[in-house]
Amino acid sequence: MDSLLNTYRKLISAEKSDFKRYLHSDIDWNERMTGITGACGTGKTTLILQHIRDNFPDRNKAVYVSLDNLWLSKNSLLDFAERFSVYGGTHLFIDEVHKYPNWSLELKNVYDNYPDLKTVFTGSSILEIYKSDADLSRRAVKYELHGLSFREYLSLEKIIDLPVLPLNEILSNHIDIADDIRNKIKVIPLFKQYLKNG
Repeated sequence: MDSLLNTYRKLISAEKSDFKRYLHSDIDWNERMTGITGACGTGKTTLILQHIRDNFPDRNKAVYVSLDNLWLSKNSLLDFAERFSVYGGTHLFIDEVHKYPNWSLELKNVYDNYPDLKTVFTGSSILEIYKSDADLSRRAVKYELHGLSFREYLSLEKIIDLPVLPLNEILSNHIDIADDIRNKIKVIPLFKQYLKNG
């Protein structure tokens, strides 16, 4: 277990990014169990590491663990959750659940056996998440993290911060909005960069 905790502390210390994906502010982090799905590389791991870094000054209350860690090939997630809870942990952040056998059943047991432990899990294989054996639908609130939008790319690259606009505003005021953006940045070259790098 010490190796998992050491890995967690190193990852939290290394997480320096201030850019947050759109979903960060949409998640209700107070739910007992939260699932975050999305394609590989969309930022799920960074999202949860940033949340821990910014909200848990006492690093012993939260822990991050990736289920593809070798320690878990000989130990169970349920055992880890029990030890973590016994030592005063309150928030368990689990990454890459789809890479762990029986993940849904063990998460169900964590939920049922440790009512004071809040759990956030992520997975890249959306099909695996939704066809899981145990019934997590009544237990977990699920969110999907989509790929990086052009608006987010511009913010990440520190080019410009544009607000999220509701669809009705875009439909009714698209010419003025487009003119305003076009007066601030050269859209086409930046969009080409986004398609290549974003």
